[in-house]
Amino acid sequence: MRDALKTLFHPFEAEAVALPAKGSRALFLGAEPGFRLPDGFDAGLELVQGFRPHFLSLQSAGHHVTQRAEGEGYELALVLAGRHRGLNELRIAEAIERTGEGGLIVVAGGKDDGIASLRKRIGGLVDIVDHLPKYHGAAFWFRRDEAAVAAAAALRADNPETLVDGRFRTAPGMFSFDRVDTGSRLLVEHLPADIKGAVADFCAGWGYVAAEVFARAKELKALDLFEADYEALEAARANVPAGSVEPGFFWRDLAREPVERRYDVVVMNPPFHQDRDADPEIGQRMIRAASAALKPGGRLFMVANRHLPYQPVLAAAFASHQELAVENGFRVWTARR
Repeated sequence: MRDALKTLFHPFEAEAVALPAKGSRALFLGAEPGFRLPDGFDAGLELVQGFRPHFLSLQSAGHHVTQRAEGEGYELALVLAGRHRGLNELRIAEAIERTGEGGLIVVAGGKDDGIASLRKRIGGLVDIVDHLPKYHGAAFWFRRDEAAVAAAAALRADNPETLVDGRFRTAPGMFSFDRVDTGSRLLVEHLPADIKGAVADFCAGWGYVAAEVFARAKELKALDLFEADYEALEAARANVPAGSVEPGFFWRDLAREPVERRYDVVVMNPPFHQDRDADPEIGQRMIRAASAALKPGGRLFMVANRHLPYQPVLAAAFASHQELAVENGFRVWTARR
């Protein structure tokens, strides 16, 4: 349970905010696993989380959770702020839009995630009732009124959909939403011309690598995209159009959910962060998942930050592997199962 979750519920525990009554409804945007409701918090709680690992954890804990918000007229909305400023603002806008008139919106986040600047930003648009610092962060809250409705429109206008390279539609909160990241571009530059058969893009993001594979590979039998971020995957649906094959789109946690199909080629640019903390084990699990998803003789092409300890895992999971490039702080690897 990260500190920001405790900060979010602290105003209720400190009696700075009244506990929601039984029969009322509360919306929790950006919900993460591990939170504990204060005693007497009797509202029906609707959780929203589009990151598949968190979604599965919340679901397994018995919560009702959806990847996108549903319904309106909530008496209370909770917003857990993270490190993406634009996504925080869009979640606050959605919280305003989905609460009823006079509904309460409570926002919390950590100091390292910029909660102070977020409070200042929102305070310039609405009348903040109060704020409360705790657990290396702060919570603030306000009511839905005419000013808040106008604020929601302003927050959406300030965080529009982005068009990358003139053809890829993205939105704040997605990995590298405002540009093609250096690693993915380097991976594409070193893909061979003979990719064919069934291809999977693991950790596909909003679809750049898959779109380039689709444009270059002349003998595709299938192209499947696997991604844990629901909104990024939905963007990829628009960014990777159908052609000689119909792409498949799979919202999956590849570390926990096995891939049923077997592929001739897997391409990937795996993440190595969970929130702010580097975790090389994420990429290592992706390498093992790629090996398990490949046919005998199938090939992996992947890019990663050059300092990450992936070579021993590649050696253990594949019959052979080699380094294709080392540039701009990244390595491109290929391996054969």
